[in-house]
Amino acid sequence: MNEPHLPAVTRARLLRLGAALCAGAALPSFAQQQGRPAMQMTTRPIPSTKEALPVIGCGTWIGFDQRPGTDEYQRLPGVLDALFVAGGKLVDSSPMYGRSEETTGELLAAKQRDKPFLATKVWTSGREAGIAQMEQSFTRLRTKQMDLMQVHNLVDWRTHLATLRGWKDKGRVRYIGITHYTASAYDEVEAVLRAEKLDFLQINYSLDARDAEQRLLPLAAERGVAVIVNMPFGGGGLLRRLRDKPLPAWAGDIGCTSWAQVLLKFVLSHPAVTCTIPGTSRAEHMADNAAAGAGTFPDAAFWRREAAAIRT
Repeated sequence: MNEPHLPAVTRARLLRLGAALCAGAALPSFAQQQGRPAMQMTTRPIPSTKEALPVIGCGTWIGFDQRPGTDEYQRLPGVLDALFVAGGKLVDSSPMYGRSEETTGELLAAKQRDKPFLATKVWTSGREAGIAQMEQSFTRLRTKQMDLMQVHNLVDWRTHLATLRGWKDKGRVRYIGITHYTASAYDEVEAVLRAEKLDFLQINYSLDARDAEQRLLPLAAERGVAVIVNMPFGGGGLLRRLRDKPLPAWAGDIGCTSWAQVLLKFVLSHPAVTCTIPGTSRAEHMADNAAAGAGTFPDAAFWRREAAAIRT
């Protein structure tokens, strides 16, 4: 698929939009800002259904664990606006993220014009405890149907997948999957991927944490499983190290104006990856992240040439 470059003026307007949203400005339509139809984010098909999913979503760990009335909470509507304006849809949460599910539900209830792709997780042991926790997630996220329910970190996965298959048959959830975030669990993740029919795998993958390339990403592609990448910035450490370094000369050639976009482009360059969910609580960061979802995605040969220099 030939994907157009995101013009520099589009990236600049996205960043200005994020800053304005963070400051509490009213949201104009993106098409009005451009004076022409907005360029939408790249989408990729979910293998099990071919439904198109935008390649950049938003994670809610830490950033959305906020209470109404705080300055941090007041910034969060702008984060979702920046995601939706750029063409993104997926918002990922978990009951282990403090108040994040509840906050997400509150904010989305005020944005009925926007249809998100809602993903959350079950993270407990036992059938009844799992059902109770997932019912609570439906309530907190204010939805009658969950787009994606995932077994978080494989906790009691056999029990919860059995429940979720029944719920999928009844239409309560649209997709089911599993998650993890550490390479020490990859053997078990691989075993579950081989044994079970799943729609999604959520796994960590970044320029400085590439173990998933060895077996998990190829296996997901072979099994027809969509991949959501968490921790695309390597938990934030890599991005912090790069922040004060000048961008490489080739960054503009691949449509990047920030290190965050370079790191997201790397993740999205892998053909098995469907979507990535960088977390943020700032609208300008969400707009910057979202800009990485359009334009070109370099091939493996490009990253073999350039990745070593970035990591050093």
